[in-house]
Amino acid sequence: MTQAPLDRIRFVLLETSHTGNLGAVARAMKTMGLRQLHLVRPKQLPDAQAIARASGADDLLAAAQIHENLAQALTGCRLVIGSSARRRTLDWPLLEPPDCARMLVSEAQAGEVALLFGRENSGLTNRELQSCQYLAWIPTAPDFSSLNLAAAAQVFAYEIRRAASQSIPPAPTHVPAPAEQVEGLHAHLMETLLAIGFAHPQQSKTLAGRLHRFLHRARPDPTEINILRGILRAVTRLQKESDQP
Repeated sequence: MTQAPLDRIRFVLLETSHTGNLGAVARAMKTMGLRQLHLVRPKQLPDAQAIARASGADDLLAAAQIHENLAQALTGCRLVIGSSARRRTLDWPLLEPPDCARMLVSEAQAGEVALLFGRENSGLTNRELQSCQYLAWIPTAPDFSSLNLAAAAQVFAYEIRRAASQSIPPAPTHVPAPAEQVEGLHAHLMETLLAIGFAHPQQSKTLAGRLHRFLHRARPDPTEINILRGILRAVTRLQKESDQP
């Protein structure tokens, strides 16, 4: 097994409430050879309870990166997959843990990737899910679908290690733009559509979500991002010129 892909896979925990879960997730990761733990606005920093639940994985807790927002935690990632127990009204490409793991390992051979876990009580919002190209879910009994954060992390960590032990082909040579550049393009696109009157502030949530999905499906590279943003700047300039008397 090559370690390099495992070193490029981030587990990103969003607004975790219970410090014990931080330690338990660190333990789940370390047992499977994963090392990158990123925490976004945890309710509390790792404490004695987290260290106790880590059971020897407290080095991962000590090295965990703390972020003020989700965008920081995903900076540099070529692929982001969100974990959620809830199905969404806006159809999202779905992966079960084995397929999720194979995709993460394949893409990690070329660069940084992330698996995003939401809050213990409410998971990920639709807006946060828009930062992801895919949604991963663990099939559970329909009458009791509740799964502890650490338990879910262990399932995914196991499948990732299992995938890394197999001959997973590397991702295609296409190098998609990192998450922050895609988000920048999306913001620029929405700003332009509002400025030219195509979108309206009170009715643009669905449009914004569908444009996010389109960009994630297309996976433009940095050059394509620059071309599209250049077009948007030209549209804005022409619109301003046409407004002048």
